[in-house]
Amino acid sequence: MITMPKDARSRRLLAADEANNPTSEVLRFGPDKPLRLDAGVELTPFQIAYQTYGTLNEARTNAVLVCHALTGDQHAANAHPVTGKAGWWDVLIGPGRIVDTDRFFVICSNVIGGCLGSTGPASINPATGKPYGLDLPVITIPDMVRAQAMLVDHFGIDQLFCVIGGSMGGMQVLEWAASHSDRVFSALPIATGPRHSSQNIAFNEVGRQSVMADPDWCGGRYIEEDKRPEKGLAVARMAAHITYLSEAALHRKFGRNLQDRAHLTFGFDADFQIESYLRHQGMTFVDRFDANSYLYMTRAMDYFDLAADHDGRLADAFAGTSTRFCLVSFTSDWLFPTSESRSVVHALNAAGASVSFVEIETDRGHDAFLLDEPELFAAINGFINSAARAYGLPEADQ
Repeated sequence: MITMPKDARSRRLLAADEANNPTSEVLRFGPDKPLRLDAGVELTPFQIAYQTYGTLNEARTNAVLVCHALTGDQHAANAHPVTGKAGWWDVLIGPGRIVDTDRFFVICSNVIGGCLGSTGPASINPATGKPYGLDLPVITIPDMVRAQAMLVDHFGIDQLFCVIGGSMGGMQVLEWAASHSDRVFSALPIATGPRHSSQNIAFNEVGRQSVMADPDWCGGRYIEEDKRPEKGLAVARMAAHITYLSEAALHRKFGRNLQDRAHLTFGFDADFQIESYLRHQGMTFVDRFDANSYLYMTRAMDYFDLAADHDGRLADAFAGTSTRFCLVSFTSDWLFPTSESRSVVHALNAAGASVSFVEIETDRGHDAFLLDEPELFAAINGFINSAARAYGLPEADQ
C-alpha cells in the first residue's frame, strides 16, 4: 500500500502555490503577446517561470539555455523550493563547473504545461478564475520552444551560444535547432531522439491511465474538489522510473534482497528492496508534481516527431543549418537507445551539418545524464570549449 510521508501536506500546499506564484523569476505576457499553439489556438495571457545563473555579457553572446526533462523544472542549479533538494543538474552547472556560471549566462525555464510557475493545468484560468485542468490546450514540444524563444527575446539575446538538455530536454534542443537554427550556435541533445517509439508511447499511456483511473482525479478537476490523485500518480511514476534505469543497475543495487526482514512475509507488503524503492519514488514524486501536468508532459513527448514535421525526411529538419552539434547516448539506455541518436547523426550528416557523437559505456541507464558520469562531463566540456573558441568567447580560467 502507498502511504504519504507525514509532512506531505505542507509540501503539496507549497507546490500548489508555486504553480501560480513561483519563488523563481517569472515573465508574464499579456493579450498583446499570445503564444500560438500547435493545437490551433492562442494561449493568452501566460507566464514563464525561470532561473538564471551567471551574468550576461555586454555583447549578449554567452547565453546557454538548459532544457529540462519530463519531471524537471527551472531549478537546475539551486535548491528546489518544495523539496529543498539540490538542483537536478547542479553536478554540471555552477561556478567552475562544466557549464561554468563564471563564464556563461545560464537560463532554465519551466516549460509551458509544467507545474512550477509556467502556465500549466494547475494555473488559474483568467476566464473562469479556476484552475485550467484539462481546459488547457494540449501542449507540444514546439509550443514549449516558442515560449522559450519569447523568454530569450526578453533578454535581448539574438543567438544562444548553446542549447543543452537530456530526454524531453533533448527533444527541445532538437526542436530549437530545427526551427530556430539561426539562433543556436551549438546544440547538445543528450539521451534523446527525434520521436517517441511505440514502446515509449505505451509506457506513457500506462502512466496516464493510472492517473485517470484514480477516483480522486475527478475528471481533471481535483484541485477544485480539494482532492489529489496521489495513488494514480505514484503508480505512474513507479512505472516510468523503471524505464530510466537498466537491468544491470537494478541487479547491482537491489538484486533480490529483502527489505528489513530475514524471510518472505507471504503477503503483499514490500518484501523486496526494489519494491520499497519504487514505492518511495512514487510517494515523494506526488509531493512536488501535478498529476495533470504529467498527462500534458507525456502527451507532448508522444506527439513529438521531427521527421513527420518535415514530410517524413529527418535531414530536411536541419537543412542549411550552421549549428554545431554534439549528441550523446548511453549503452544501457533502453528508453532512448543509441540507435535514436545515430538516426539524428545520420540526418545531420545528410544535411551537411557539423556533428560529433559520443556513446558512453555505462550500466546506469537513461538517468545517466543526470548523474556524476565522468565520460559525459569530458564530452560536454570538450565540445563546449571547442565551440566557445569558434564563437570567440574567452577561454575558461585555469
